[in-house]
Amino acid sequence: MEKQNVTISLPRALLKKAKMLAASKDKSLSQFLRESLEEKVRETDGYNKARKRQLELLRKGVDLGTDGHIAITREEIHERR
Repeated sequence: MEKQNVTISLPRALLKKAKMLAASKDKSLSQFLRESLEEKVRETDGYNKARKRQLELLRKGVDLGTDGHIAITREEIHERR
């Protein structure tokens, strides 16, 4: 995998907390940030794939076994006995 250096600006307090968190996990700040970004990208990719699957299912519809014909009326469904 080809790597590229980037420069980012972070508030000092956030940077300090990120460094402490990385150290507590025995990781460098660079590794910690890379893994955090990879996780966010995976989450987004997973969400987008699931969303696409569900939208396709909505477009196709679900076979309810009626062949598009409802054999009972609304009144019959709600009739009190």
